[in-house]
Amino acid sequence: MKTAGIVAEYNPFHTGHAYQISRTRAALGEDTAIVAVMSGNWVQRGECAITDKWTRARMALAGGVDLILELPTVWASASAEGFARGAVSILAATGVVDILSFGSECEEISPLRALAQCLNSPDFSAALRQELGPKKSFALCRRQAVERLLGPEKAALLDTPNNNLGVEYLRFLPPSMEAMTVPRQGAGHDSGEERDNFVSASLLRRRLRAGELTGIFPFLPFPWKGEPADLRYLERALIARLRSMTLEEAEALPDSGDGLAARLLHAARQASDLEKLYALTKTRAYAHARVRRLALYALLGLRKSDIPPAPPYIRALGFNRRGQALLREMNDRAALPFFVKPAHARRLSPQARALFALEERFTDLFSLCFPTPRPCGLELTTNPFILE
Repeated sequence: MKTAGIVAEYNPFHTGHAYQISRTRAALGEDTAIVAVMSGNWVQRGECAITDKWTRARMALAGGVDLILELPTVWASASAEGFARGAVSILAATGVVDILSFGSECEEISPLRALAQCLNSPDFSAALRQELGPKKSFALCRRQAVERLLGPEKAALLDTPNNNLGVEYLRFLPPSMEAMTVPRQGAGHDSGEERDNFVSASLLRRRLRAGELTGIFPFLPFPWKGEPADLRYLERALIARLRSMTLEEAEALPDSGDGLAARLLHAARQASDLEKLYALTKTRAYAHARVRRLALYALLGLRKSDIPPAPPYIRALGFNRRGQALLREMNDRAALPFFVKPAHARRLSPQARALFALEERFTDLFSLCFPTPRPCGLELTTNPFILE
């Protein structure tokens, strides 16, 4: 039996995610086990997830995943490179994952492998240095450096989000793990339309937050229950945090260089809502996603010095019987300590406990993103969801 690893946010889990799982099993065998490394309560867009990580784990298990592992916030909210590095590191450390499966706009994996090899090469580093300059975003410089080395056709693959993430996964893939790609179907990333019975997760989030529930049920594994989370409930708190920060504090946030920290603080003194804050801060050099992430880091109080070089533990958020068997196998094969019950985090190393303590704080803040605020302490009192 093979075990496939998937990196995901499942924000929320929908038919497109179920399609990837079914295609993965069709390619590898129906008895293939699926392990997903999933973002926690905060995601790469620089915002809160649509609902808590345990509920999203339950949705993913209902959709065909066997074991859900958490990608801690410090990597889940990072750039594509940091996101991929953290997630692939956790999959590799389980000792049970044979192959990485990821979605892409490209139907072949070979051109994505060529891009990954290019980005890891000394030639790319030299070409990138020649492209870097004022008023140019890193993404543009990166693409132009790749175009120098591989030509415009391969460089254009980096323009689509799933290809881009797939290349980053392949950059950090260990030699012991294979990889496959499943072509993305239907509506594109951030699309506002339905196509071929698929919709984007962003459209589902917009409808959920607007209370438009009737049109979303065909795209979810089971009917939606509960209130959707929304960062707008912490909008003023985030702006207040930025207005009270010193420049030194802002420059201690991750990815705050190139003058972005000062620009964000200046924008916060003029903005009355988050969209205005992002619009005032963004420029050609500062991508919208980077601005959103920096604002989120300020809200969470996350500093560069808080981020370990690699994940120091593995945490299970949910599993079924096959997932439980994988956890037993991990007892002998995992390269990192792992735990199922949150109380067992006390057994971790000091560095790992410090990261888990950050996750406690991040979850307490996430609890305020609902129309009805949730209590503190859920990180320590919520056990993984078990699908019998």
